[in-house]
Amino acid sequence: MSKFIVTGVDGNFGGYVASHIEKLTSKENLIFTCPFEDGLKEFKEKGYDCRVANFNHREGLEKAFEGGDAILIISSPFVGVKRRAAHKNAVDAAIAAGVKKIVYTSLVNAQDEDNPSIEKIDHAYTENYIANLDVEHVFLRNSQYAEAMITSYFAAQDTGNMMTSCQGEGHMAYISRRDCAKAAMYALVRDDLHYATLNINGLESMTLQEFVDAGNKATGLNIGINNVTEEETYAAFDAIGVPRNTDGHFEEDSVAPYSSDGMVTFARAIRLEKMSTHTNVFEWLTGDKPRSVSYMFENANDYQVGQRNSTDD
Repeated sequence: MSKFIVTGVDGNFGGYVASHIEKLTSKENLIFTCPFEDGLKEFKEKGYDCRVANFNHREGLEKAFEGGDAILIISSPFVGVKRRAAHKNAVDAAIAAGVKKIVYTSLVNAQDEDNPSIEKIDHAYTENYIANLDVEHVFLRNSQYAEAMITSYFAAQDTGNMMTSCQGEGHMAYISRRDCAKAAMYALVRDDLHYATLNINGLESMTLQEFVDAGNKATGLNIGINNVTEEETYAAFDAIGVPRNTDGHFEEDSVAPYSSDGMVTFARAIRLEKMSTHTNVFEWLTGDKPRSVSYMFENANDYQVGQRNSTDD
């Protein structure tokens, strides 16, 4: 039987995979990793094979991945040179350890040179690096997590019931982070999925206004959108303590646990319809339809962005 490595099990995405993947394979076939011992405690107590694997440090990674046949590499939360180096470390160590298949969580339209999102640069780099190595790979190009926007929607109650945005009338097939994690675990265990680039999109392609309308209908709130310039969007993020880049300081329990450079350029990409990819690949891969935006708003307590889980050491 194949052995499957799930990385980042201390995080929101990896934790979901780790908690649900036994629907698809047995405990004996699983190896769980995360950057620090503390993050493994829950799974170690349940008898899983748990190992420390910090992508920031190449040493020790190969040993952590020993015995694995396929690995899920979840993209790191920081942006730029550090993330690219971390991904390269993980990929190199996996191949050196004998891993035959890499599943990587990427971003919609990652290879479009005209896509202005700085987030996509690291994803394009990682995809290209993996694709030029002698290893099977599956790239999961995820749409934006609905949880991030649902959290922002409710946070607008503290800013006059208005969401500040510069993404205009661009479209996005918002998808739950849980569904992206579900797609990842299916891609990891499938033995007939070898070289593939899959778009993992939500049920509906919608504008931010349509997203907010769905939220208002489900919650009874009356949230509006303040369509502003990118400069004004930066200022709004500055006002609530959001750092410009991922080298900055992140406030604990921030409603926007991302860098404003990432969010503003992502919004620009949406405005330019660079993120509007909408497919039914999720259903093809998992056999289920993705959660709708309306459903997530109706169960909003379960669909918040949560804390930023960064490995800075």
